[in-house]
Amino acid sequence: MAVSMADISKLRTMTGAGMMDCKKALTEAEGDFDKAVELIRKRGQAIAAKRSDRDAAQGCVLAAANAGFACIVALKCETDFVAKNADFVALTKQILDKAIEVKPSSKDELLGLMIGNSTIQQLITDRSGVTGEKMELGEYTFVNGASTVAYVHPGNMLASIVAFNEAGLDIQVYKDVAMQVAAMNPIAIDEKGVPADYVAKEREIATEKTKAEMVQKQVDNALSKAGINPAHVDSEAHIESNVEKGWLTAEQAAKAREIKATVAEQAASNLKQQMIDGIVNGRIQKIYKEQTLLNQAFIKEAKMNVAQYMSSVSKSLTATEFKRFTLNQE
Repeated sequence: MAVSMADISKLRTMTGAGMMDCKKALTEAEGDFDKAVELIRKRGQAIAAKRSDRDAAQGCVLAAANAGFACIVALKCETDFVAKNADFVALTKQILDKAIEVKPSSKDELLGLMIGNSTIQQLITDRSGVTGEKMELGEYTFVNGASTVAYVHPGNMLASIVAFNEAGLDIQVYKDVAMQVAAMNPIAIDEKGVPADYVAKEREIATEKTKAEMVQKQVDNALSKAGINPAHVDSEAHIESNVEKGWLTAEQAAKAREIKATVAEQAASNLKQQMIDGIVNGRIQKIYKEQTLLNQAFIKEAKMNVAQYMSSVSKSLTATEFKRFTLNQE
């Protein structure tokens, strides 16, 4: 049967599908709009199933805040071309708006919410049918507090949300902290929020690194006293290469090997645990300073940390929770 341009445009408005897809669906459905919509949806489901094992690494990340609630939504797809499509961004914004309105407690709950006559999951599947790409809700996360703020970095690939214990302050103060989270990617609010297993692992790594450095320092000192440049004998391949170049004699090479073996063994057996612990504790404190939000140097004024910046605005102001999500490679 013949299908009018008006009917094609109407179905396209209803579904967001392409003109040719709408024409094909209306023709198969013999002009029945309900059947045509169902055909388009089935196409989306088929594409979603067929491409389920594909990597959806691109997408659109948006965030918003409303008083004491803020959330991040990330709709993922396969290509940057689709991620920048106006309809794809608009769908992400629709999902975000629904999340801000309803405040669902999980991603599954959000996917089950209705927008118009369809669930959010159905809308995502339908959009997959339109573009021919795998799509999924890659992230939904939220914070609650006396006040909240959201920051979306230009390009819609990175967003952060932060909750605070005080409301009613200049919005720029809250935004500054959200930008800090986006830029510096802290792992916790402060030392108390850093997971114990993370600290234990970092302490183990720092301990081994400290021991190796202390041993190497004694070896380098012994090599220097023997008239051998430590940089010329830092590996067996380097020793052989420098002998060939004439930078080391065979006797110096043999002496270097002897020193590296004997001094390293002696140094390792005589390390002082108190000294090791002191250096390791200093390295853990550096982690706290660089990777916890309140202790990080403030990005707009490095002479103060984030806690000091907030205190300069209100003595009792602090961040109580934050979330960050990005599709960028980091």
